[in-house]
Amino acid sequence: MYRRLAWLILLLFSALSLAWVALPVWIIQPFRGQTPQGLAWSYQMRSWSSLATTVALLLGFALVLWLWRGSRRWWRRTLLIVILIPMAASVWFSRQNHFEWMFNPLPNPAYAKVADAGFVADSDVVIAIESNGEAVAYPVRLMAYHHLVEDVAGGTPIVATY
Repeated sequence: MYRRLAWLILLLFSALSLAWVALPVWIIQPFRGQTPQGLAWSYQMRSWSSLATTVALLLGFALVLWLWRGSRRWWRRTLLIVILIPMAASVWFSRQNHFEWMFNPLPNPAYAKVADAGFVADSDVVIAIESNGEAVAYPVRLMAYHHLVEDVAGGTPIVATY
């Protein structure tokens, strides 16, 4: 009875550990609307994810040790290790800044003179700046995936972000 409960708790810890790092990624997706409450919830989960996943892994490891002694069959012991793998992965993932993975800067931006920028319609929204007599504009439609562009405008390094 207790062993079955321990297996169930171990599986629950594994699922919760994965969910703790996956839910913030799912809530904050590019090209999808977010609510202020969803963003706040996501960032709160993100701030607690290192502690929550580490505690889940430690408790899971304790359960695996307890279950290991009573498991005589090789496949049960293998299953115990397999259950720990996603828990360890979620501990690692909780320490990564996956929000930066979703919004990578454009590695090799290409620029066009106004006269050659036929792909930008008059109705397109742009982010525009002028620095030291040089004006540059970044169409929001083209920045929607990368969300930022590193550039130099008027001799000054800038980061345009959307």
